[in-house]
Amino acid sequence: MKLTIVIPALNEEHAIASIIERSLAAREHIVAYGPVDEVEIIVVSDGSTDHTAKIASTYREVALIEFERNRGYGAAIKEGFRCGTGELVSFLDADGTCDPRFFATLCRALIEEDAAVALGSRLGPDSNMPRVRRLGNRIYAIILSALSNRIVTDTASGMRVIRRDALEQLYPLPDGLHFTPAMSARVLCDERLGIVECPMPYAERIGESKLHVVRDGVRFLRTIFEMTLMWQPAKLFTMTAALCLVCMTMLAAHPIETWLRVGSLQEDTMYRLLFCSLLGSLGVLALSAGVVSDNLHRLWSELLGQRTFFASLLDRLYTIEAVGVMMMLAVPLLVWLVGPGIWTRVTDGYVAIHWSRVVLAGLIVFSAAQVAITTLIVNLIRFHTERRSLDASRAVVLRKQAITSSVGVMTQSMRCGESRESTTPGSFVADARGVLRGPQFAQSNEAAP
Repeated sequence: MKLTIVIPALNEEHAIASIIERSLAAREHIVAYGPVDEVEIIVVSDGSTDHTAKIASTYREVALIEFERNRGYGAAIKEGFRCGTGELVSFLDADGTCDPRFFATLCRALIEEDAAVALGSRLGPDSNMPRVRRLGNRIYAIILSALSNRIVTDTASGMRVIRRDALEQLYPLPDGLHFTPAMSARVLCDERLGIVECPMPYAERIGESKLHVVRDGVRFLRTIFEMTLMWQPAKLFTMTAALCLVCMTMLAAHPIETWLRVGSLQEDTMYRLLFCSLLGSLGVLALSAGVVSDNLHRLWSELLGQRTFFASLLDRLYTIEAVGVMMMLAVPLLVWLVGPGIWTRVTDGYVAIHWSRVVLAGLIVFSAAQVAITTLIVNLIRFHTERRSLDASRAVVLRKQAITSSVGVMTQSMRCGESRESTTPGSFVADARGVLRGPQFAQSNEAAP
């Protein structure tokens, strides 16, 4: 088994020689204590304008890839993966913060745990990471763990080992510095992809950092939410809807209690109820977006049989039967809200209810219509999902039949070949005169009268 180590470098002339020499020296350790028997090292100069590429080119045992212009941290790593030949691919920051010998531990953990990705956590006891970056990484880890229900401590680690055959499932990944949190989010959001984390020593970097705390911190956070939205849309939308509904319930508790106790509400309380109804409408909108996006994801995903709890819950809510029950519950509420006003309007020509009742009833009708329309769209998507699944199953059956037919034709051809071989020299047949043909019967034929 071969390990490919990719070292992306951008203007690292002060650190590149050290990390290359350390990586070359670490090969013997990685082979001795890891599951690999060969290590190759690739340096990718990401449009460096200093002497980084020139220094790297002096090491004959290291392959060098040069970008004419800066294409990004992630682009450099992906190019190194593409050019490498190892069954395991890895990358290591060129700033000297990580020990290349730790690849032996990561490779061993990857194989033992049968994982797709093994990463070194920089938040262990031997880490010298600055406090601000440590705090930011912990916040990202908490958010991503909450969204994926899988634990990780370092979402942006710059030292990882990946199985080459898992890259197809991981891609696409971004080209910039947010390559690492995007990979972490992608792995954690897919239960098919295993991840193992090992605490590693982390030193102060050599030279100036390319990471901007605020700008890249916001980008990392956005990347985490985007990847979660792409691979687990139902969960993110459901959590948003739950937040809206919880806030609505808390704000509406006091006005409802007052109305039940006194029988009337003050003017300012009406505005609170209107805001609560707006929160409820936003919650329904989030649920609708969640169920549509999740079913669209199912339509194109291979995981047609795997359903998360949130996705299953949305499936049960957005059905014709469930919508029918919701409508039956909404009708009495609407009658109570605007029924008296409609009656006085029809009989006496004026409306005798407060305007807030009409607005609240309108929001309820809007939410109900939104749920009904979403249910119709979702049923259409479900139909095409089942149809696609049936087409895939039919294609598998036809492929098996074609293989069976090919095997049958080959078997028949082999039998025909065997029968033809029986007429070759060395065998015998009788001709029309009854003479035995074949070398072993030559003398008997000559002696025959």
